[in-house]
Amino acid sequence: MGEILNNVRAQVLIDALPYIQKYNNKILVVKYGGNAMTNNELKQAVMDDIVLLSLVGVKVVLVHGGGPEISDMLKRLNIESKFIGGLRYTDEAAVDVVKMVLSGKVNKELVSLLTRTRGKALGLCGIDGHMLTAERKLGPNGEDLGFVGDIVKVNEQPILDALNNGYIPVIATVATDDFGQAYNVNADTAAARIAAQLRAENLILMTDIAGLLRDKDDPSTLIPFVNVSEVPFLKRKGIISGGMIPKIDCCVEAVRRGVKKTAIIDGRVPHSILIETLSNEGIGTQFR
Repeated sequence: MGEILNNVRAQVLIDALPYIQKYNNKILVVKYGGNAMTNNELKQAVMDDIVLLSLVGVKVVLVHGGGPEISDMLKRLNIESKFIGGLRYTDEAAVDVVKMVLSGKVNKELVSLLTRTRGKALGLCGIDGHMLTAERKLGPNGEDLGFVGDIVKVNEQPILDALNNGYIPVIATVATDDFGQAYNVNADTAAARIAAQLRAENLILMTDIAGLLRDKDDPSTLIPFVNVSEVPFLKRKGIISGGMIPKIDCCVEAVRRGVKKTAIIDGRVPHSILIETLSNEGIGTQFR
Protein backbone atom coordinates (compact mmCIF):
# COMPACT_ATOMS: atom_id res chain seq x y z
CA MET A 1 0.00 0.00 0.00
CA GLY A 2 2.66 2.50 1.08
CA GLU A 3 4.71 1.63 -1.98
CA ILE A 4 1.84 2.32 -4.36
CA LEU A 5 1.12 5.57 -2.58
CA ASN A 6 4.72 6.70 -2.94
CA ASN A 7 4.62 5.64 -6.56
CA VAL A 8 1.48 7.62 -7.22
CA ARG A 9 2.82 10.55 -5.26
CA ALA A 10 5.99 10.65 -7.36
CA GLN A 11 3.98 10.34 -10.57
CA VAL A 12 1.67 13.20 -9.58
CA LEU A 13 4.65 15.45 -8.90
CA ILE A 14 6.37 14.50 -12.15
CA ASP A 15 3.12 15.13 -14.09
CA ALA A 16 2.99 18.58 -12.54
CA LEU A 17 6.55 19.38 -13.61
CA PRO A 18 5.82 20.82 -17.10
CA TYR A 19 3.15 23.08 -15.57
CA ILE A 20 5.45 24.21 -12.77
CA GLN A 21 8.03 25.02 -15.47
CA LYS A 22 5.44 26.83 -17.57
CA TYR A 23 4.29 29.02 -14.68
CA ASN A 24 7.70 29.54 -13.11
CA ASN A 25 8.25 33.26 -12.64
CA LYS A 26 4.96 33.98 -14.42
CA ILE A 27 2.08 35.93 -12.91
CA LEU A 28 -1.18 34.21 -11.96
CA VAL A 29 -4.11 36.39 -10.87
CA VAL A 30 -6.78 34.68 -8.76
CA LYS A 31 -10.13 36.36 -8.15
CA TYR A 32 -11.34 34.89 -4.88
CA GLY A 33 -14.97 34.91 -3.85
CA GLY A 34 -18.15 32.91 -3.43
CA ASN A 35 -18.45 29.75 -1.36
CA ALA A 36 -14.70 29.21 -1.15
CA MET A 37 -14.58 32.42 0.84
CA THR A 38 -17.20 31.48 3.44
CA ASN A 39 -16.48 27.77 4.01
CA ASN A 40 -13.48 27.35 6.33
CA GLU A 41 -12.18 24.10 4.83
CA LEU A 42 -12.33 25.50 1.30
CA LYS A 43 -10.73 28.70 2.53
CA GLN A 44 -7.78 26.76 3.92
CA ALA A 45 -7.46 24.76 0.68
CA VAL A 46 -7.24 28.04 -1.27
CA MET A 47 -4.51 29.32 1.07
CA ASP A 48 -2.58 26.04 0.75
CA ASP A 49 -2.79 26.24 -3.06
CA ILE A 50 -1.57 29.82 -3.16
CA VAL A 51 1.33 29.21 -0.78
CA LEU A 52 2.34 26.05 -2.66
CA LEU A 53 2.27 27.84 -6.02
CA SER A 54 4.28 30.76 -4.71
CA LEU A 55 6.86 28.33 -3.28
CA VAL A 56 7.33 26.67 -6.69
CA GLY A 57 8.03 30.06 -8.23
CA VAL A 58 4.61 31.25 -9.43
CA LYS A 59 3.89 34.93 -8.76
CA VAL A 60 0.37 34.76 -7.36
CA VAL A 61 -1.80 37.87 -7.01
CA LEU A 62 -4.98 37.39 -4.96
CA VAL A 63 -7.83 39.81 -5.75
CA HIS A 64 -10.93 39.60 -3.58
CA GLY A 65 -14.36 41.07 -3.14
CA GLY A 66 -16.63 40.61 -0.15
CA GLY A 67 -20.25 41.27 -1.12
CA PRO A 68 -21.88 39.17 1.61
CA GLU A 69 -19.63 40.68 4.30
CA ILE A 70 -20.54 44.18 3.09
CA SER A 71 -24.27 43.39 3.13
CA ASP A 72 -23.89 41.91 6.60
CA MET A 73 -22.13 44.99 7.99
CA LEU A 74 -24.60 47.40 6.36
CA LYS A 75 -27.41 45.44 8.04
CA ARG A 76 -25.65 45.63 11.40
CA LEU A 77 -25.25 49.37 11.01
CA ASN A 78 -28.87 49.77 9.86
CA ILE A 79 -27.85 51.09 6.44
CA GLU A 80 -30.23 49.91 3.75
CA SER A 81 -28.78 47.87 0.83
CA LYS A 82 -30.27 49.16 -2.43
CA PHE A 83 -29.74 47.39 -5.75
CA ILE A 84 -30.33 48.98 -9.16
CA GLY A 85 -30.31 46.47 -12.02
CA GLY A 86 -28.31 43.98 -9.92
CA LEU A 87 -25.71 46.59 -8.96
CA ARG A 88 -25.37 47.85 -5.41
CA TYR A 89 -26.24 51.52 -4.97
CA THR A 90 -23.43 52.92 -2.85
CA ASP A 91 -24.01 56.21 -1.03
CA GLU A 92 -21.53 58.11 1.15
CA ALA A 93 -22.23 55.96 4.22
CA ALA A 94 -22.10 52.71 2.26
CA VAL A 95 -18.80 53.52 0.53
CA ASP A 96 -17.22 54.01 3.97
CA VAL A 97 -18.49 50.58 5.00
CA VAL A 98 -17.18 49.06 1.75
CA LYS A 99 -13.76 50.55 2.43
CA MET A 100 -13.81 49.38 6.03
CA VAL A 101 -15.04 45.83 5.35
CA LEU A 102 -12.95 45.10 2.25
CA SER A 103 -9.67 46.75 3.20
CA GLY A 104 -9.91 46.41 6.96
CA LYS A 105 -11.67 43.15 7.68
CA VAL A 106 -11.67 40.78 4.68
CA ASN A 107 -8.25 41.81 3.38
CA LYS A 108 -6.51 41.46 6.71
CA GLU A 109 -8.21 38.13 7.48
CA LEU A 110 -6.86 36.73 4.19
CA VAL A 111 -3.38 38.11 4.85
CA SER A 112 -3.35 36.56 8.30
CA LEU A 113 -4.62 33.21 6.95
CA LEU A 114 -1.83 33.17 4.36
CA THR A 115 0.69 34.09 7.04
CA ARG A 116 -0.60 31.29 9.23
CA THR A 117 -0.13 28.94 6.27
CA ARG A 118 3.50 30.19 6.27
CA GLY A 119 3.10 32.31 3.15
CA LYS A 120 4.51 35.83 2.77
CA ALA A 121 1.48 38.03 2.14
CA LEU A 122 1.00 41.77 1.86
CA GLY A 123 -2.44 43.35 2.02
CA LEU A 124 -3.16 46.20 -0.38
CA CYS A 125 -6.20 47.93 -1.76
CA GLY A 126 -6.67 49.91 -4.95
CA ILE A 127 -6.05 53.14 -3.04
CA ASP A 128 -2.50 52.07 -2.10
CA GLY A 129 0.15 53.48 -4.39
CA HIS A 130 -2.65 54.91 -6.56
CA MET A 131 -3.12 51.40 -7.92
CA LEU A 132 -6.72 51.65 -9.16
CA THR A 133 -8.10 54.89 -10.57
CA ALA A 134 -11.84 54.94 -11.14
CA GLU A 135 -14.57 57.19 -12.42
CA ARG A 136 -18.26 57.09 -11.57
CA LYS A 137 -20.06 54.18 -13.23
CA LEU A 138 -23.64 54.56 -14.41
CA GLY A 139 -26.24 51.80 -14.47
CA PRO A 140 -27.25 50.03 -17.72
CA ASN A 141 -29.81 52.76 -18.44
CA GLY A 142 -27.74 55.66 -17.15
CA GLU A 143 -28.96 55.31 -13.53
CA ASP A 144 -26.93 56.90 -10.76
CA LEU A 145 -25.30 54.16 -8.66
CA GLY A 146 -23.60 56.48 -6.20
CA PHE A 147 -19.94 55.76 -5.52
CA VAL A 148 -19.64 52.72 -7.80
CA GLY A 149 -16.61 53.00 -10.01
CA ASP A 150 -15.38 51.92 -13.41
CA ILE A 151 -11.61 51.43 -13.54
CA VAL A 152 -9.93 53.87 -15.89
CA LYS A 153 -6.32 53.16 -14.99
CA VAL A 154 -4.28 50.45 -13.28
CA ASN A 155 -0.85 51.32 -11.89
CA GLU A 156 0.83 47.92 -11.58
CA GLN A 157 4.00 49.18 -9.86
CA PRO A 158 2.94 48.52 -6.23
CA ILE A 159 1.88 44.97 -7.22
CA LEU A 160 5.19 44.29 -9.01
CA ASP A 161 7.14 45.74 -6.07
CA ALA A 162 5.38 43.29 -3.73
CA LEU A 163 5.87 40.32 -6.11
CA ASN A 164 9.53 41.11 -6.77
CA ASN A 165 10.18 41.19 -3.04
CA GLY A 166 8.67 37.72 -2.63
CA TYR A 167 5.24 38.74 -1.29
CA ILE A 168 1.82 37.51 -2.33
CA PRO A 169 -0.17 40.73 -2.88
CA VAL A 170 -3.73 40.46 -1.53
CA ILE A 171 -5.80 43.20 -3.16
CA ALA A 172 -9.12 44.66 -1.99
CA THR A 173 -10.99 46.27 -4.88
CA VAL A 174 -11.56 49.79 -3.62
CA ALA A 175 -10.45 52.57 -5.97
CA THR A 176 -10.21 56.36 -5.94
CA ASP A 177 -10.65 59.05 -8.56
CA ASP A 178 -8.12 61.80 -9.16
CA PHE A 179 -9.60 63.80 -6.28
CA GLY A 180 -9.26 60.99 -3.73
CA GLN A 181 -12.95 60.07 -3.64
CA ALA A 182 -13.30 56.34 -2.89
CA TYR A 183 -15.32 54.03 -5.14
CA ASN A 184 -16.61 50.50 -4.82
CA VAL A 185 -15.38 48.50 -7.83
CA ASN A 186 -16.59 45.10 -9.03
CA ALA A 187 -13.93 42.54 -8.03
CA ASP A 188 -14.24 40.44 -11.23
CA THR A 189 -13.70 43.49 -13.41
CA ALA A 190 -10.84 44.70 -11.23
CA ALA A 191 -9.15 41.27 -11.40
CA ALA A 192 -9.46 41.24 -15.20
CA ARG A 193 -7.96 44.72 -15.54
CA ILE A 194 -5.16 43.95 -13.07
CA ALA A 195 -4.34 40.69 -14.90
CA ALA A 196 -4.22 42.52 -18.24
CA GLN A 197 -1.99 45.27 -16.89
CA LEU A 198 0.37 42.67 -15.42
CA ARG A 199 0.34 40.66 -18.67
CA ALA A 200 -0.54 37.66 -16.52
CA GLU A 201 -0.14 34.09 -17.74
CA ASN A 202 -3.55 33.15 -16.36
CA LEU A 203 -6.54 34.78 -14.69
CA ILE A 204 -8.68 32.46 -12.57
CA LEU A 205 -12.16 33.52 -11.43
CA MET A 206 -13.49 31.37 -8.60
CA THR A 207 -17.27 30.91 -8.68
CA ASP A 208 -19.98 28.74 -7.15
CA ILE A 209 -20.67 26.78 -10.33
CA ALA A 210 -18.74 24.12 -12.24
CA GLY A 211 -18.03 26.53 -15.12
CA LEU A 212 -19.99 27.34 -18.25
CA LEU A 213 -22.65 24.66 -18.78
CA ARG A 214 -24.59 23.95 -21.99
CA ASP A 215 -27.52 23.10 -19.75
CA LYS A 216 -27.31 25.13 -16.57
CA ASP A 217 -28.97 22.37 -14.52
CA ASP A 218 -26.64 19.59 -15.69
CA PRO A 219 -23.00 19.71 -14.50
CA SER A 220 -22.03 17.03 -17.03
CA THR A 221 -22.61 19.55 -19.85
CA LEU A 222 -19.56 21.58 -18.87
CA ILE A 223 -17.91 23.38 -21.79
CA PRO A 224 -14.16 23.03 -21.07
CA PHE A 225 -12.84 25.42 -23.75
CA VAL A 226 -14.33 28.54 -25.28
CA ASN A 227 -12.74 30.70 -27.92
CA VAL A 228 -13.54 34.34 -27.15
CA SER A 229 -14.97 34.70 -30.67
CA GLU A 230 -17.73 32.20 -29.75
CA VAL A 231 -19.03 34.27 -26.84
CA PRO A 232 -21.59 36.43 -28.73
CA PHE A 233 -23.09 33.26 -30.25
CA LEU A 234 -23.29 31.56 -26.83
CA LYS A 235 -25.04 34.66 -25.45
CA ARG A 236 -27.56 34.63 -28.30
CA LYS A 237 -28.31 30.96 -27.60
CA GLY A 238 -28.87 31.80 -23.94
CA ILE A 239 -26.06 29.48 -22.78
CA ILE A 240 -24.31 32.51 -21.31
CA SER A 241 -27.00 34.31 -19.33
CA GLY A 242 -27.76 36.04 -16.04
CA GLY A 243 -24.91 36.38 -13.56
CA MET A 244 -22.51 34.58 -15.92
CA ILE A 245 -22.60 37.44 -18.44
CA PRO A 246 -20.47 39.92 -16.47
CA LYS A 247 -18.05 37.16 -15.37
CA ILE A 248 -17.51 35.94 -18.91
CA ASP A 249 -17.23 39.50 -20.23
CA CYS A 250 -14.36 39.92 -17.76
CA CYS A 251 -12.66 36.81 -19.15
CA VAL A 252 -13.06 37.98 -22.73
CA GLU A 253 -11.81 41.45 -21.85
CA ALA A 254 -8.74 39.99 -20.12
CA VAL A 255 -7.87 37.72 -23.06
CA ARG A 256 -8.33 40.57 -25.54
CA ARG A 257 -6.04 42.73 -23.43
CA GLY A 258 -3.26 40.15 -23.54
CA VAL A 259 -3.79 37.66 -20.70
CA LYS A 260 -2.73 34.26 -22.12
CA LYS A 261 -5.76 32.42 -20.81
CA THR A 262 -8.53 32.90 -18.30
CA ALA A 263 -10.61 30.30 -16.52
CA ILE A 264 -13.84 30.21 -14.55
CA ILE A 265 -13.47 27.45 -11.96
CA ASP A 266 -15.61 25.87 -9.27
CA GLY A 267 -14.52 27.24 -5.90
CA ARG A 268 -16.58 24.53 -4.17
CA VAL A 269 -14.02 21.89 -5.24
CA PRO A 270 -11.10 21.75 -2.79
CA HIS A 271 -7.76 22.68 -4.41
CA SER A 272 -9.44 23.73 -7.66
CA ILE A 273 -6.67 26.32 -8.18
CA LEU A 274 -3.99 23.61 -8.16
CA ILE A 275 -6.03 21.38 -10.47
CA GLU A 276 -6.48 24.29 -12.87
CA THR A 277 -2.81 25.31 -12.96
CA LEU A 278 -0.85 22.09 -12.54
CA SER A 279 -2.79 19.58 -14.64
CA ASN A 280 -3.57 19.00 -18.27
CA GLU A 281 -7.34 18.77 -17.88
CA GLY A 282 -7.68 21.81 -15.69
CA ILE A 283 -11.12 22.37 -14.23
CA GLY A 284 -14.02 24.59 -15.20
CA THR A 285 -14.12 26.57 -18.44
CA GLN A 286 -11.07 28.11 -20.14
CA PHE A 287 -11.25 31.10 -22.44
CA ARG A 288 -8.55 31.82 -24.99
